[in-house]
Amino acid sequence: MKYTKHYTVKWHDTDANRCMTPSHLLMYMEETSNHHLISAGMSLDELRDRRGLGFLLSRIAIRIYLPLFANDEIDVETWVCESRGLSFVRCFRVLRGGEVAAEAYSVWALMDLCAHKLLPVTAFPYDIEPELPLGAEVSARVRLPALAGMELVGERRIVYSDIDYNGHMNNTHYPNMLCDFTPSIRGLRVTGISLSFLHEAAYGHTLRVYRMEREGGGYFFRTLGEDGTTCLEAMLLTEPFTGVSSAHKSQETG
Repeated sequence: MKYTKHYTVKWHDTDANRCMTPSHLLMYMEETSNHHLISAGMSLDELRDRRGLGFLLSRIAIRIYLPLFANDEIDVETWVCESRGLSFVRCFRVLRGGEVAAEAYSVWALMDLCAHKLLPVTAFPYDIEPELPLGAEVSARVRLPALAGMELVGERRIVYSDIDYNGHMNNTHYPNMLCDFTPSIRGLRVTGISLSFLHEAAYGHTLRVYRMEREGGGYFFRTLGEDGTTCLEAMLLTEPFTGVSSAHKSQETG
């Protein structure tokens, strides 16, 4: 069963081009999934504190069809899909005025935080009725080029403002981090993001960021920890940004 929550986009959710940042888009999606869980009788804090369990994002693919601006009224839908083994599947859809602005397909893992052990789908203590997943045009896996073909473009230290209660960089911060390492980002609009998390990035650690231009627009990324372990494999899709639409300009002027 789909769960829907209504939001008004805040001015501070937007970037220099007045578009919602990709990290804030992911935050709205995940906030909605948190409320979905609460509606089923268990918050994330209760899941952690009472049962010692936590959800970890393994993989997510986001497609952004329309830019979103400050004061836009949006509805964010989320639903769980048939899941098995160690993988929990959850989808998202963002609508503005009934028009689909973005969609996402995600895969999560449930961890026993004390034993540091992944648990099967059957260990989740609450039942939520599943719906059909999004199609392959959103959910398809991304094959990254070999590290040898990628360029080291910088380092990124994990600081206080990045971390959540697990002491690791929160997954919602990664899209904006990738934008920070994207050339000419001021003239671009992000149209897609694929993130695959292999290892967590802990507070105080430094990531080495590798990049390779993608044919057709955008970039492939890979981040490595201080010990050489791959933490993230990612793809960022972009297109030239043509400016705020006339409709939104008229809304802003009155």
